[in-house]
Amino acid sequence: MIKSNRNREEENEFDFENRIVTSSETAEDCEQELSLRPKTLADYVGQEKVKEKLIISMEAAKMRGESLDHILLHGPPGLGKTTLATIIAAEMGVNIRVTSGPAIEKQGVLAALLTNLKPMDILFIDEIHRLPRPVEEILYPAMEDYNLDIIMGKGPSARNIRLPLPPFTLIGATTRAGQLSSPLRGRFGSVYRLEMYDNEELADIICRSADILGVNTKPDGALEIARRSRGTPRIANRLLKRVRDYAQVKGDGIITEKTAVEALDMLEVDELGLDTTDRKMLSAIINFFGGGPVGLDTLAAAIGEESITLEEVYEPYLMQLGYINRTPRGRCATRGAYEHLGIEYPENKDRENRPSQNESLFENGNNK
Repeated sequence: MIKSNRNREEENEFDFENRIVTSSETAEDCEQELSLRPKTLADYVGQEKVKEKLIISMEAAKMRGESLDHILLHGPPGLGKTTLATIIAAEMGVNIRVTSGPAIEKQGVLAALLTNLKPMDILFIDEIHRLPRPVEEILYPAMEDYNLDIIMGKGPSARNIRLPLPPFTLIGATTRAGQLSSPLRGRFGSVYRLEMYDNEELADIICRSADILGVNTKPDGALEIARRSRGTPRIANRLLKRVRDYAQVKGDGIITEKTAVEALDMLEVDELGLDTTDRKMLSAIINFFGGGPVGLDTLAAAIGEESITLEEVYEPYLMQLGYINRTPRGRCATRGAYEHLGIEYPENKDRENRPSQNESLFENGNNK
């Protein structure tokens, strides 16, 4: 039986709560992330283009005495979408109500949230692509006309009641912008994509978090943690806490490059942020299947993981690094994967992995 996207997400959230390099939010992150989150745009590191556009929008809205246009923030998890929403509310001097798509199961829940908003307030919906369709339809008139349409009764006696809403701003955050329906996506006045962070930006974030946590961190130590953080602030802060523990127990409490390397090597997070399962997946493709191609289900069975897990949790980052190719015949390890694992790359692999003419046509047809 094929699982829905929502079931896949819930399964991944459940299974990988304890994975140290997961970009999804864990219980530990909820406990300490609030104190580490920046409160102003000046403290928010990175995303300079998005910040520049937001500053102009916010200043213009303040000058006119209006609410901000509805904003959609999208991008990979862990990049600061929720943090940015709270900063926008603080900069505008308004209240923010925070919820998530899966939490709004019925139309009445959303109606209650909307009617309790004050003028200029912000409603933040995380994972907005997971809103049920009947609930989503209530948002259309609310976003466009600041009206809430409620159907009272059933059958011939049913009647429509329109309640006026105060001007408000909806900020939606999603990791899957493609799954938003066109009517909902088209009602957002501003759409911003958050990009992955470079090592220097992550090092700045780590130094700031270390100051808040009261940890003495050297610049080279922060940069070493940044290199292994997959371009994600959430992972960077999580690794910082682990390295802090190691430095306090095994060292003098100061995070240097040497201490960071020793701690992260002990945690089996390598210099590119790959963990044990990442390397196990690459090693299986190379050693068990000659570098590929190998089907996803076959690969999952070989390393004892679910195919959905490999496809949605491990594979995306390996593809970003260019270590895996996804072809019609299956997954193939690239030259970079061989080199990362210290395995000699067979010179004839390039010819073997080159798609045939029919496969090229198949891929081009899928990309249209």
